[in-house]
Amino acid sequence: MPDCFPLRWASDWGEDQYGLWMSFTFKKVRQCFRWIQPGIFMMGSPEKEPERESDERLHEVVITRGYWLADTACTQELWEVVMGKNPSNFKGAQRPVEEVSWDEVMEFIGIINKKDGLDLRLPTEAEWEYACRAGTKTPFWFGENITPDQVNYDGNHPYAGGEKGIYRKETVAVKSLPTNGWGLYEMHGNVREWCADWYGEYPAGPVVDPVGSDQGDYRVLRGGSWDFNGWNTRSARRNRNDPADRFFNNGFRLARGQNSKSSGAAK
Repeated sequence: MPDCFPLRWASDWGEDQYGLWMSFTFKKVRQCFRWIQPGIFMMGSPEKEPERESDERLHEVVITRGYWLADTACTQELWEVVMGKNPSNFKGAQRPVEEVSWDEVMEFIGIINKKDGLDLRLPTEAEWEYACRAGTKTPFWFGENITPDQVNYDGNHPYAGGEKGIYRKETVAVKSLPTNGWGLYEMHGNVREWCADWYGEYPAGPVVDPVGSDQGDYRVLRGGSWDFNGWNTRSARRNRNDPADRFFNNGFRLARGQNSKSSGAAK
């Protein structure tokens, strides 16, 4: 249970079949967050998972602290009221903002955090995958495969022998597609989501509250996107870009709550 529930930053709150939720409102734009309980999960992919990548080494991760995670990617509406402009290629107030760099996201977070008590940040890579999986161990939280009715990706290139489907060639509005078991929308596909971490090699053994490498050349992105093939949207799939890169498939999802300042081996 989060401390001081409800928290002072919340404009509204409640509990439903997915658990606790709270929202903040910034200049009349509302963003809902889901409470993600602490837990243990296997990060990465097993060797038998089709089309896996070598950087997805399977390892145990312990999340010791709960955190709040936005139920959607950041919308263009929210970005615009904070930044005063909209860089997105596919315009729409409720579509996810895209063509934003990691550096620009840090600027956005710095501005919005001037609102008392928000303390927003990006999720760590481990927090992102833990939330995406929502207790599942399969390639997708849906199970062993996906369809374009469930995920916005290039349906001309399905995953692991799946059937071909539509290719929308653009983003869709947030909350257009099914939510996972923890109340989070579009964790697979639509836009890739920046994480806090530098990209680096996974540890060989269990870790507690990992925050990634201390330094690097690239920042992590997760989730795949509208123009990626099916295998790129898997829960374990890792992407990376220079933090200054801006592409029309790069967006982000906000987090709030304490996370460990350094990686540590599990005891």
